[in-house]
Amino acid sequence: MILGKVIGTVWATRKDEQLKGMKLQLVREISEDGKDKARVVVCVDSVGAGVGETVLFAQGSSARQTELTRNKPVDAVITAIVDTLDTP
Repeated sequence: MILGKVIGTVWATRKDEQLKGMKLQLVREISEDGKDKARVVVCVDSVGAGVGETVLFAQGSSARQTELTRNKPVDAVITAIVDTLDTP
């Protein structure tokens, strides 16, 4: 899983039938100290995350393992909203 911050919502009124009803979020990858990285990914939101929240997301075949995304054309999915991040 990868740390990220939700920076926006993607609206797509025309999309594959298998994606209907899925919320798409724009997520910027962040480091463990919360600093922004350059990479931005469009993720299916399986947990109800909002803009500004720190999240964990998975990519590749792991993204198709949630109940919502199983066997769907999805490459990235938000799997958790981070409450606290403790680093030494």
